[in-house]
Amino acid sequence: MNIAKNMEAIFVAAIVVASATTFATAAVNEPAAASVPVVAVAKAEATVMPTVTVTAKRLTAAEKAAL
Repeated sequence: MNIAKNMEAIFVAAIVVASATTFATAAVNEPAAASVPVVAVAKAEATVMPTVTVTAKRLTAAEKAAL
């Protein structure tokens, strides 16, 4: 049996098993879901993109050697 010839089938089988596991573990318990607090999210309007400018002096050879 050559694994390279069957790689597509192995991949599809792995995806099927992963999908089935995801659906099996994704059950929502209604009483637990009802006790979760609701969080309101407010997003500010971004009219201008913030720009950061970094300025610094270059180190001399003596300062580099000290590091």
